[in-house]
Amino acid sequence: MAFRLAPLHSGHLLLTPATRRARDKRGRGLRGPILAPGIPARRTRSDAFDRAAVDAFAELDARWHDRLTGLDVAVDDIPGTLPRGADPSEWETVAWPEEVTADGPVPLARLIPAAVDAQGRPTRAQIVLFRRPLELRALDDDLHELLREVLIQQVATYLGVDEDTVEDGPEE
Repeated sequence: MAFRLAPLHSGHLLLTPATRRARDKRGRGLRGPILAPGIPARRTRSDAFDRAAVDAFAELDARWHDRLTGLDVAVDDIPGTLPRGADPSEWETVAWPEEVTADGPVPLARLIPAAVDAQGRPTRAQIVLFRRPLELRALDDDLHELLREVLIQQVATYLGVDEDTVEDGPEE
């Protein structure tokens, strides 16, 4: 019995987008989004969280703007590092460094100090808020308050002052 070899496609052919025929095989035209961009019903939970984070940081930035010009705020879905160990009881005793705001074994935010990257370019300091853990910790309408508390802790660590000073504002 003889086998016939099928021709192989090179990598660039595999990465090209599908032809119109494959995407429109019933002849009804290309499908678009149900809701147009920009209308309120299209906003996702991620968009709502981003807006809440910006609003919470805007309050602190209004008071500390001169000292926060070198700080960026970013949102990530989940933390990249979690406690390790086979026994979950060990997770409760995790000692996070002061630049990590955590609720037990789960980090809620992290301060990444300014540094120099691998290419030798300077990077700015950055507060990273972890969206999913914060959403899960926030009860019905207190996400804004939880974000505010976490940001106060992170800004206090960044500025090297206590949290009450950050909340009250700089001394004139």
